[in-house]
Amino acid sequence: MSALLLVDLQRDYLELGGLEPSAGAVVARARALLEGFRREARPVIHVWTTVAREEDRRMRHWRRRDLWRCEDGTEGHRPAPGLEPLAGEVVVHKSGFDAFAGGDLDRALEELGVERLAIAGVHLHACVREAALGTHARERLREVWVIDDAVTSDDPVHAAATWRYLQDRDVRFLSTAQALDGLTGAAGGETDERARARVEDAALRCAAAAGGWRDAGAQRRASILERAAGLLELQAESLARGMAGEIGKPVRYGESEVRRAAQMVRAIVARCLSTCEEELTAGVRLRRRALGVVAVVTPWNNPIYIPLGKIAAALAYGNCVLWKPAPAAHRLALRQAEILAEAGLPEGVLELVRGDRLESRLAMSAPGIDAVTLTGSSLAGFAAQEICAARRIPLQAELGGNNGALVWSEADLEHAAREIAQGAFVLAGQRCTANRRVVVERSRHEALLELLTRETAALAWGDPLDPATSVGPMLGFEQRERLVEMLGRSGLRCVVPHGRSTVAGIDAAWHPPTIVSCEDPAHELVQRETFGPLLVVQPADGWEHAIELLNGVEQGLVASLFSRSPAVVRRFLEQAQAGILKLERSTADAEVDVPFGGWKRSAVGPPEHGSFDRDFYTRPQVVYG
Repeated sequence: MSALLLVDLQRDYLELGGLEPSAGAVVARARALLEGFRREARPVIHVWTTVAREEDRRMRHWRRRDLWRCEDGTEGHRPAPGLEPLAGEVVVHKSGFDAFAGGDLDRALEELGVERLAIAGVHLHACVREAALGTHARERLREVWVIDDAVTSDDPVHAAATWRYLQDRDVRFLSTAQALDGLTGAAGGETDERARARVEDAALRCAAAAGGWRDAGAQRRASILERAAGLLELQAESLARGMAGEIGKPVRYGESEVRRAAQMVRAIVARCLSTCEEELTAGVRLRRRALGVVAVVTPWNNPIYIPLGKIAAALAYGNCVLWKPAPAAHRLALRQAEILAEAGLPEGVLELVRGDRLESRLAMSAPGIDAVTLTGSSLAGFAAQEICAARRIPLQAELGGNNGALVWSEADLEHAAREIAQGAFVLAGQRCTANRRVVVERSRHEALLELLTRETAALAWGDPLDPATSVGPMLGFEQRERLVEMLGRSGLRCVVPHGRSTVAGIDAAWHPPTIVSCEDPAHELVQRETFGPLLVVQPADGWEHAIELLNGVEQGLVASLFSRSPAVVRRFLEQAQAGILKLERSTADAEVDVPFGGWKRSAVGPPEHGSFDRDFYTRPQVVYG
């Protein structure tokens, strides 16, 4: 018998802030789990922290800080809406971390005949961890799942360490969808140990090839990459159609991406052929040596440009590559590997690993990995930091952006609206540089909103195989539903310029380009990178308020300004907190072979591209004599 254990999904915990993933996202996943388990008539057990003033059993750190949370009878003690227990469902109360303390949970599991436990809740690094570890002493529990997208934490690096710790102790991490599928059959996929063996074998093949590839010399490596760039260009149209079919990317942008990737490869080749050795002083020289094997973890949204920007740089400087692409773009990854092999890349120099979040972590932590470069989510970045810190290996991580454009009072509003609409909605907003927010001086708010609506409606939304299309579907139905859920719980009025919710004739994850105005800088739609066709407009009262709103998110990849005033431009360049600043342009897109990296939570380690490639993919060595 399978049972669901919901841990501490109470308002006091969920409203504290700082949770990764967000409280709204985790509650939505927990509701889906709850509905699924109830539909299949499987037991549900609610675990709540409960304290009372009559008998003060608060945890020591709460007493020291004089905190009262989850106090019996208060609103904060109650579960989030939609997670209330039904009659007959067990509620277990605890005052500390351990759900098994007091014996009530043990008795419930025994009476219900539970053999498999699925755990969701708050916080992964504390009470969820204790619940999972507590199952080890209960022999009747033969299998334990932690539901990956239905657990959250306000200490995400600690949570990442917990993920690895529990996974090494036979706790399986599954998505909500996998767990619900597992109720009526086996939880899909190979075992964690088989996945580990597969990834480690690939890493060993890279390690075995590393010496020969390093010693092949820069000229031979450059020749192979040059041939690969030429093959990419020859296959640009075919690859673009593959992107349209696999990830819904409009062909006009797919073909541009392939050609830009070839341009990037050639720029990397030209730079790597410049000397990697220099005389520092008499008898002292500096040289640069390849790292060895680099784990490359890449996303689906730019499935050729982003991977090749990393892979070509790693290869050019003499490294082998263990590549774990996003599962949604795996067929495109196979085609790129084939192109590199056709160009002459020796066997073992590039190894491709198929999989999802588990395989990404296994690739980064595999024996013989000397560095990690990653483009992915904020949570993926925390996991990478924890893994690389434990091994003391270099990490380069690009972790997205909640990018804002600032439109000031004297700006050309028509130009600003045209740029921002394209930056927000082209490719359905599924790029890390997309223009997700607009901060506008309040007196221009209504006029800009009207123009944004007009310019958005003019964008061609439809079939990604149509060369005229600018806005295609979202990657999948799960991504779309998450955006729908966020908008549903936002309480904000939505403007849908295209006036319809889908595109006829094509079965895909359609979501219309949507604009909302929001006065609350702490709102979920402001603070979270939605990675979809959504633009949030924030009115500002004066410059100081505007720059506070622009900078008032955790990420800092790109910021832009629309203003005709040199004084305003100077203030923006002094105060904007982002790694990339743009004037009179949307935040979207970047030039080829220009350093690319964010501030704050948008990045870890050095930027990508340009001169930073040599700095990351080689290690310096000073030679005397």
